[in-house]
Amino acid sequence: MPPLVEPAAELTVDEVRRYSRHLIIPDVGMAGQKRLKNARVLCVGAGGLGSPALLYLAAAGVGTLGVIDFDVVDESNLQRQVIHGQSDVGRPKAESAAASVREINPLVDVVVHNEALTNDNVMEIFSRYDLIVDGTDNFATRYMVNDAAVLLGKPYVWGSIYRFDGQASVFWAEHGPCYRCLYPEPPPPGMVPSCAEGGVLGVLCASIGSIQVNEAIKLLTGIGDPLVGRLMIYDALEMNYRSVKVRKDPECPLCGKNPTITQLLDDYEAFCGAVSEEAQEAASGSTITAAELKSWQDRGDDIYVIDVREPNEYEIVSIPGAVLIPKGEFLNGSALERLPQDKKIVLHCKSGARSAECLAIVKNAGFSDAVHVGGGVLSWVKTVDPSLPTY
Repeated sequence: MPPLVEPAAELTVDEVRRYSRHLIIPDVGMAGQKRLKNARVLCVGAGGLGSPALLYLAAAGVGTLGVIDFDVVDESNLQRQVIHGQSDVGRPKAESAAASVREINPLVDVVVHNEALTNDNVMEIFSRYDLIVDGTDNFATRYMVNDAAVLLGKPYVWGSIYRFDGQASVFWAEHGPCYRCLYPEPPPPGMVPSCAEGGVLGVLCASIGSIQVNEAIKLLTGIGDPLVGRLMIYDALEMNYRSVKVRKDPECPLCGKNPTITQLLDDYEAFCGAVSEEAQEAASGSTITAAELKSWQDRGDDIYVIDVREPNEYEIVSIPGAVLIPKGEFLNGSALERLPQDKKIVLHCKSGARSAECLAIVKNAGFSDAVHVGGGVLSWVKTVDPSLPTY
């Protein structure tokens, strides 16, 4: 595959010294390093995958490195987001990441986008870069990144992590499949837990993030065999890598022979359905705040509070008086026989999504006055008892 960028005119003496271990690799050499210097790469997200990706892209000598992230550094990020430190807690992630990049390599021009990536800005921002490295952690943004990249003719390196498992690939519609060819439709709402719900082994981020950088370097310099048309799957527990071929779908609505998607979707959140319609309907008019739950408990109201998270989450922090019945037991129906008929059911989870799904099940079973806590445990810690830990 041809190099993605043309080489810069020259390397300075300082650059030759810094990148000498690249320069003595025949496949990279002076020409490859000049291409890296001339490259413009955007990293979407400065979190688990973005942290190692940004550090190694900077160390490799990518001339212009963009970082977009709207979030701020939280203490729970530090277990895996190694680009940030303790002193960065509360600081915008994009700014924290940019400072670390400059410390790693002051020769890199860092462009900070301290904002959310949205339909309104994605096309304009992507158009400034040669290559996109996708470190996002939700399906709505993944589909938006893919669609914008295809519409602009940009290649992007994709990665995904969950617990002990990771995936990586290169999507470039001009030479192979796009993300929609692999995943034509997002999973049903609530089917795939986020890392915030299911967890992730910190070091897995480094494994997948470094693979993403490896692919980026190959694309920029035109060396090796990129992961175009291949999905790399990594199992950290078994220490096993395997590769699966991914073929371009001729009927793909975005990059197929007769595309029907010719512009960005109006609402990617709605397309991915973070919460099902049934859950939205159930939660409408049946959502209470953490403060309301506390007042009900203080008054001694006849309520039955149920925590639908997983046992390991319950061990970290729990709302006093809550009984643990994981979401899976509501999905298979076994939880329903444990619900009291003479008390008001109050459901909660970490942030409100899982409890809304369970609320729909409970209401369909005849518990019409059941409610759930909007914001879940996070809201309880923030508004009722800040002394409790969060995760």
